[in-house]
Amino acid sequence: MKEVLIIYYSQSGQLLDIVQNLASSLDPEKVNITYYRIQPENDYKFPWKQEEFYDAFPESFLQIPCNLHPPKADILEKKYDLVILGYQVWYLTPSIPINSFLKSDFAKKILDNTPVVTVIACRNMWLMAQEKMKRLLISCNAQLVGNIALVDRHINHISVITIVHWMLGGKKTKYLGIFPKPGVSDEDIKSSAKFGNPINKSLLSNDYTNLQNDLLKLDAVKVKPLLIQTDIRGNVLFTKWANLIIKKGPSGNPKRKKLLVLFKYYLLFAIWAIAPIVFIVFLATYIPRYSKIKRDKAYYSSVSLKNN
Repeated sequence: MKEVLIIYYSQSGQLLDIVQNLASSLDPEKVNITYYRIQPENDYKFPWKQEEFYDAFPESFLQIPCNLHPPKADILEKKYDLVILGYQVWYLTPSIPINSFLKSDFAKKILDNTPVVTVIACRNMWLMAQEKMKRLLISCNAQLVGNIALVDRHINHISVITIVHWMLGGKKTKYLGIFPKPGVSDEDIKSSAKFGNPINKSLLSNDYTNLQNDLLKLDAVKVKPLLIQTDIRGNVLFTKWANLIIKKGPSGNPKRKKLLVLFKYYLLFAIWAIAPIVFIVFLATYIPRYSKIKRDKAYYSSVSLKNN
């Protein structure tokens, strides 16, 4: 029997649904599956309170780990043939629980010399988060062999409205009866079972050479050129904000709270005012930058890491 460990952190349950559907296509007669939900000592409540959501920004973006409950002994004692790692993106970065796990000693033990397939469920921007994930996996001596990224397919400003309704309200329903349901669509969640077939093939043959190409044929990843530069630029600006806020002290510090209010309004301004300008500039420079855009799409669809 091949041993597969599915590691995940999900607040709403959406990500768990995705990895369970994916796992349903693994051969039950030849594959034994174990699930491990990462458990912070002080878990992040869902739905979010607005103040807590913004307060998580600096630690999330700067990848400052939180304390975790360790996995059960039987998980630590077993050697796995494959790990499927499902994660959310918080502030253009793998979520605090995922980041904390990957920086832990037990992650280094579990992932050492182990193939890993990452599964992302997020609103739309995941490219730079996956770059950070690649580095975290390297630090654990793990081998990234595949990536699947499922996103909200609606336009940016629509998805902003619906995701806020979901995060703060806790219900994945149509907002005001007008806007579409937030997050990854029910259809995409259900059809994620298709990704299990090439994973199963690679697992049983112990050959992951062509796995990412096989996943791409199933639309596991769709890189939107506009979001490449938006994500990169967002990381530059978030670096300045996060470092500024973290200097004001830990959560609850009055000076930090004041700065987080300013960050909140900056974020709203960036989404509703700056983003449309970025889109116009992108369209104006698309043709002269076409070759680079094409190379970037190929790179971010892959599991390789730039040497920089």
